[in-house]
Order: sequence, then C-alpha cells, then structure tokens
Amino acid sequence: MGAYLLRRFGLMLLTLFGISIIIFVMLRVAPGNIADVLFDAAGYVDPAAKMRIERDLGLDQPLAVQYATWISGLLRGDLGYSYVTDRPALAEILPRIPVTARLAGLSLLLAVLLGVPLGVVSAVRQDTALDYVVRVVGLSGLSILAFWLGLLVLMAFVAWFHTIPIYSAIPQGFWGALTMYMVPSAVVGFGSAALIMRLTRSSMLEVLRQDYIRTARAKGASESVVNFRHALKNAILPVITIIGLQAAFLMGGLVVTETVFNIPGVARFLVDAVRWRDYPIVQNLVMYVAVVVVTINFIVDMLYAVLDPRIKYVD
Repeated sequence: MGAYLLRRFGLMLLTLFGISIIIFVMLRVAPGNIADVLFDAAGYVDPAAKMRIERDLGLDQPLAVQYATWISGLLRGDLGYSYVTDRPALAEILPRIPVTARLAGLSLLLAVLLGVPLGVVSAVRQDTALDYVVRVVGLSGLSILAFWLGLLVLMAFVAWFHTIPIYSAIPQGFWGALTMYMVPSAVVGFGSAALIMRLTRSSMLEVLRQDYIRTARAKGASESVVNFRHALKNAILPVITIIGLQAAFLMGGLVVTETVFNIPGVARFLVDAVRWRDYPIVQNLVMYVAVVVVTINFIVDMLYAVLDPRIKYVD
C-alpha cells in the first residue's frame, strides 16, 4: 500500500508538472499579451511604451526564464502580481475560492440527494409509470443547457416574486448564504442529478439481475435490505466515479452559471483573466483547478477500496 501511494503521489506531481508546461506554452502561443490588449483598447500603439510595459512585466525574458520564475515562485507561495490590478495574485484568487466552493458543494449535495434515490427507485420500479416520469426528468436535465435554464429561472422569479436571485452582496450568516446560493445551486445540480440518476439506474438494474440478489430475496430479506444493503452497495462504485468527476468540474467549470447569476467565483474570474492575458492569474487558477481534479481522483480511488473489499492496492 505504501509503495502504491508513493507511485500515485509521484504520478500526481508529474501530471501537475505537465499541466503547468501546457498552460504556460498555450498562453504564450495565443496571439497578443497584456500590452497588446491595452493598446488595442486605446486604439493606438506606442512601440516604446509597449516595450517598457513588457520589460516591467518580464515578458521580454526568454520563455524558459519566465517559466522558471513562475514555478519557483509557486513553490515558495509567491504567485506574482496581477497584470490588471497590480495586486498580489493570491489576494485576487483566495476570496473567490470559497464562493465557488459553496456553490459547487451545495450543487453536488443536491445532485446526490436527488440523483441516487431517484435512480434506485427508477430501477426498482422498472417500466412503471414512476420509472417513465423519472427517466423523462433525467433526460430533461441532460438536455437543457444550464445557461438557458438559469435565464428561465431568473425570468420566473421576476414574473412571480418580483425579485431577481443574483449575487448582489456578500451573504451574512448561514441562512443568508443558503438563500443566496440555493437557486444557482439548484440550476447546476439539476443537470448533475440527472446524470447521477441515470447511471445509478443502469448500475442498479445490472446488479439486481445477479444471483446473490435472488438468493437474498429467497432467504426472506426485505426489499429495502435487498435494494440498499445488497444492490446499491455493489452498484455505487461507478456512481462514485461520476460524483468525483462532477465535483472536479463544479470547482472550475461553472463559467456560465457564475455569469448568469453574477457570482464572483473562480471560473468567471478565469475567463476575465484570459481575455486580458493576465498570465499570473490564469496560470495559477489553472494550477489550482488541476490540483483539485487530481486530488479528487485520488480520493475516489481510495474510496473504491473502502466501499469494495475486493479491491486491494498492493505494493
């Protein structure tokens, strides 16, 4: 087990190293930098001023030197300064992480609480009216685009409640935060719940046909024991994988939702930074998302061994 953990940790570091090179190169390959963006916005180009800006920001250095400077600073906890605000990148990023984390956490919680039970019920009541209703709802969740659903929800709130549920101020207290995040979380969680529900249903249907399920019923086990203790326990592994992937996506992929509901989160900030070619912000945000993704994948792998004793990670 110890050797496996060391190998996995080494693979995680290698993955992060590769991602750092890719994002660094892609940003430099993209046409233009912060100086070009500024002069394009102004409508004229002063070559001397442009060269001075590039020199002040270190953009005139060789790419290898720029990369080494960024990585060495990253390892020391020095993320550099934003090209746009001239504030430390860490001070710009840190306040936005809890915002996205609350939105993602609540969305995932709603998705799991809805998706798993509905998937189990749909599988147990296969080909009944309830099954058809759940499947239609699940297909709708996969088909409806998040931004379109978000706009519909905003218009419905304006028409029915004469208010608009967008992020307008920092919420105070638990109930204030819950109220602020509930509507966008429900919009995001609807699609995730549909995916979890459909996978739970298909996995449950496969497990319910196994011989040990018939044996459990023949021994007189109740339907709840058969469905949740025996069937769901063995059907949950692929669902855990999807939940992990959804958690990773929600921590960095909610650009549309954060824009529609005016939420100052990580994904929206990343898009703005890319538009302004704010290299320190983009590079560090992408690395943050990469760390979250590889960490969640590692946790999911460890959960496999906990949930299924047949899985062993040996040296």
